[in-house]
Amino acid sequence: MPDRPLKIGITCYPSVGGSGILASELGEELAARGHEIHFISYEQPFRMPAGPRVFFHPVRVTSYDLFKYPDYTLPLSVKMAEVSRDHRLDVLHVHYAVPHATAAILARAMLHEEHRLRIITTLHGTDTTLLGRDPGYGPAIRHALDHSDAITTVSEFMRAETVRLLGVQRPVEVIHNFFETHAPKRSRTEVRRELGVADGAALLLHISNLRPLKRIDLLLETVAKLPVETPFKLVVLAGGDPAPLLAEAARRGVVGRIIVRERVSDVEDYLQAADIGLFTSETESFCLSILEAMSFSCPSAAFAVGGIPEVTLSGETGLLVPFGDTTALAKAVATLIADPARRASLGRAAQQRAREHFSAATIIPRYEALYRRLAGNQL
Repeated sequence: MPDRPLKIGITCYPSVGGSGILASELGEELAARGHEIHFISYEQPFRMPAGPRVFFHPVRVTSYDLFKYPDYTLPLSVKMAEVSRDHRLDVLHVHYAVPHATAAILARAMLHEEHRLRIITTLHGTDTTLLGRDPGYGPAIRHALDHSDAITTVSEFMRAETVRLLGVQRPVEVIHNFFETHAPKRSRTEVRRELGVADGAALLLHISNLRPLKRIDLLLETVAKLPVETPFKLVVLAGGDPAPLLAEAARRGVVGRIIVRERVSDVEDYLQAADIGLFTSETESFCLSILEAMSFSCPSAAFAVGGIPEVTLSGETGLLVPFGDTTALAKAVATLIADPARRASLGRAAQQRAREHFSAATIIPRYEALYRRLAGNQL
């Protein structure tokens, strides 16, 4: 007898960022495999798919004079319980511990025992490495993890940090991020023409939400160290306010070499037009943007921090240098710009690694197996 489709709730931050993008892509892939997906958040996730078997349940947050700050956790928990009860969810998969895991634990307590909600918490980064250190959040995160039915992280680095910082004693499963390419809507030539990239010039690509951890100051310092005669443009797909970036670029005299595009949903258009990815984060749990570039045969130059060395192999699928060494990073970029043959070789190897280790075909069955294992006595 074939396994029946599952009913899966997903909660994530809907803004531009790796955790929200991964959650949206996961929902899309699960729906394509016949499962029923229910997104629960304060607004529709940035890349939430449209189509059959995908539903969105908005959380209404009301401001009361009684509260100095609006509360999201309680309305979220109520909506989680409501959706779980009304749609008979098999599992609720929450991405990012704060406040999603805490709300999920409270939601389960509201439900009758005959429909005990199974909760999976996936840790993506700063919910462990930043908030896990904070005495105002750490105990609540530990409590939520202790009471989740399963914990996953997106890299071995994140698993080790979760154990180290939060003292988690139970199993933590590593299920890496994935990326499934969609066909670009415009050709490589069209995109490069629109960006004003001259023939023979290299197109560098940076994708991020521009938060402080992305170290945009080091990104621009690296760009400023590239030789003046080197022909290139850097396109930044910004998921946050680009004004500080542009102000810093003007201060460093490189604003003429930078192009900014905000909240881009058709990321494939730019991925297939790029020659080199450039990333300068001080820490990364995984770096989905590097994987996105790899999927389009685009090697990246980056600092070897966090989970990045699990994604791209230095000298094989990209180039990694020690954190903060912008001189070495600029040299790596300049080397790739000057050597198209090596760039192409690294790009081919990067795409092959992406397909073998980080594709939907590889990762989605692991999530499905986890869901079925937890919901087994309900099926």
